[in-house]
Amino acid sequence: MKSIESSLIKTHKAAKSLQSLSNKLLQKVLLDMATALEEKQSLLLKANARDLAKQAPDNPRNDRLLLNEQRIRSIAASMRKVAKLPDPTGQLLAERTLPNGIQLKKISVPLGVVGAIYESRPNVTFDIASLCLRSRNAAVLKGSSEAAETNLAAVKIIHGVLKAHDLPTALVTLLPPDREVVQELFTATKYIDVLIPRGSDQLIQFVRTNSRVPVIETGAGVCHVYIEKKANLKKAIDIIVNAKTSRPSVCNAADTILIDAIIAPKLLKDLQAPFASFEVEIFADPGSYRLLKGYPYLRKASRADFGREFLSMKCAIKLVSGIEEALGHIDTYSTKHSEAIVSEDKKQCERFIREVDAAAVYTNASTRFTDGEEFGLGAEIGISTQKLHARGPFALEKLVTEKWILEGDGQIRK
Repeated sequence: MKSIESSLIKTHKAAKSLQSLSNKLLQKVLLDMATALEEKQSLLLKANARDLAKQAPDNPRNDRLLLNEQRIRSIAASMRKVAKLPDPTGQLLAERTLPNGIQLKKISVPLGVVGAIYESRPNVTFDIASLCLRSRNAAVLKGSSEAAETNLAAVKIIHGVLKAHDLPTALVTLLPPDREVVQELFTATKYIDVLIPRGSDQLIQFVRTNSRVPVIETGAGVCHVYIEKKANLKKAIDIIVNAKTSRPSVCNAADTILIDAIIAPKLLKDLQAPFASFEVEIFADPGSYRLLKGYPYLRKASRADFGREFLSMKCAIKLVSGIEEALGHIDTYSTKHSEAIVSEDKKQCERFIREVDAAAVYTNASTRFTDGEEFGLGAEIGISTQKLHARGPFALEKLVTEKWILEGDGQIRK
């Protein structure tokens, strides 16, 4: 395998050129990329079809890999939104005069070179490229082999726009999909400032364990919806069905439904028909299994099914005695991504918000809203579940760090 060092050096050098570009030009670059994506979508769709043809038809990752005209329009719209967001760099964060007369300022500056490792989702190529360029960062992208041809076509479109503006194509570098390049990427501390994994928990933990480049995690989502005894049951059914079925292969989809036992008979009776229409496979604890007998896609849950990110039309259901048990279960199994309570009891909702440790906590709404675009952030690199630097949708505003500037007139420290 050829070393990737020469590519990383070019990207590291190219990143410096972003600092002198006007805000207007950066916006124009992103708008032109969105237009180029729409104009050349046939190129992208053909490449995507070749990638999909290599996968097993029943592979649950196929939904993540799939591109179509609607998704391409959505990606382009997201890029246009990012273009219109304020430049997060060069913002004055603090200013004061020290007792010795030195003028002190703190400003926001780009991270530099952002590396990303991600699985199967070709939209991430455009999301990261646009967010990095808008925040004056260069990007090094390592996609999966499943999306290799789609990512190549995507970066070809991006490079075409960069060339049209006389900008170095090394501002967005796509690494080979081969796994062998990963170890070299992990040790590229001279050229990459942060590394962001986006994908399965297995991928995230592998990067976290092995990388010498600082890692900002975008975590796997084991998301819970807790139906409290004072829930509006119609509202609860709508939220459960949406959180599980609207797009089950993404990280903000619900994985475990917790239900207060006192309302479980009525709720589970009403849930069966909508779940069956989507062929949702239920892994039920003993209490819910008895109530669901006759449901066509019913399985007995094992301990491993709680805390499992299904990424498909599957979910676990558990009956609880009340909010205390629900909070304990979430504390044990949550990945701190998105958690929801459905209840008309304001005090219980307030307690849930206060005590649940997660990047996004919902009352009476679907977990599916945890998304940079839904939050008005334009797009995201991923959902961060850690607590340092960024938490929740990791978007434009977090692709910066700080720089202290001190202007003196001959002062020396005594």
